[in-house]
Amino acid sequence: MGDKSGPLKRPRLPLNVKKIQTGPSLTGRMIGLIGLAVVCALFFGFFALLRYGDNFLPPENVSREIIVDIPPGATAAQVAEILHKAGVIRSTDAFMKAIKIRGYIKKNTGLKAGEHVLNPSLSVWENLSLLVKGNFKVYNITVPEGRSMREIGKSLEDAGLANASEFLALCRNHEFISSLGFHAESLEGFLFPETYAFTKNTQVKDIIKAMTNQFWKVWKKYDALAAKKGLSVNEVATLASIVEKETASPKERPIIAQVFFNRLKRKMRLQTDPTVIYGIENFDGNLTKAHLETHHPYNTYLIAGLPPGPIANPGEEAIKAVLNPSPGQYLYFVSKNDGTHHFSETLAEHNRMVNRYQKAQRGS
Repeated sequence: MGDKSGPLKRPRLPLNVKKIQTGPSLTGRMIGLIGLAVVCALFFGFFALLRYGDNFLPPENVSREIIVDIPPGATAAQVAEILHKAGVIRSTDAFMKAIKIRGYIKKNTGLKAGEHVLNPSLSVWENLSLLVKGNFKVYNITVPEGRSMREIGKSLEDAGLANASEFLALCRNHEFISSLGFHAESLEGFLFPETYAFTKNTQVKDIIKAMTNQFWKVWKKYDALAAKKGLSVNEVATLASIVEKETASPKERPIIAQVFFNRLKRKMRLQTDPTVIYGIENFDGNLTKAHLETHHPYNTYLIAGLPPGPIANPGEEAIKAVLNPSPGQYLYFVSKNDGTHHFSETLAEHNRMVNRYQKAQRGS
């Protein structure tokens, strides 16, 4: 039989079978797109992180204090400008974003007005927290023993803590005085000598309250003794203020108090220069005979008994001296020009000592 084989024929595919795709599949393209998106996200995230570092991190590496004064009613944008100019933050935009993220604008929680102590070595977030909490600059002011309320008001004004006129007006406001527990014409004598810490946004009434609260705190130790002796708080404060002005010597305070009590018992006028001076407006430091003869409520050369109220703000030692005077019969004293006094029981001795020490002072 002969070979009948001829050229091979390609078998035909069934009509319902499609040719296999040789290009990239749909799944492959999706994976590629996702990968590209991840790379882009990482790329942009990296640069966003760099931007975060530039805008939100501290502008300085060294810690130091910067005092920033935020005025009342300042907007968040104004605060941002103030901080930026002061060198506390790098970017006003970053500060505004931080405020929005923390929700302070929406909640209407205040960036407190006043002098804040901030630090350029802290982040935007940390300085923002200080502003919200109120990290205010504190000023220490010392009220020495024997200062008048007028002198205290001037010291507060000089320190930028209060207006002297407003301070004095409140110290003489009867309703305010009564609210503090006093029955007096003014708060003279009750602004206790002490070192106080105030911020510049402390209200004047709160400054006064701090001083009078300190007085009541000290007075609690002597209230029972004063009542036993039949002395009111006003009488003790008045006598203590005179003792305070008459001597700076701690040892002499009880003796000075003895003199005044002895004179009061004998219905003698106190005849003390500091009370006369207190009643002289714009005293120039030179006490004259004319001053001693000028009638006013505080001139104890002309009026009997105690003056209407304290002439200064006494410290605790003066209060203690009034409630624990030294025993004795002294009625007079004269300055020895060395910070101490000579005490006498009789007018004759007193006149001799006056003559001696006045001559010594004149150098004759």
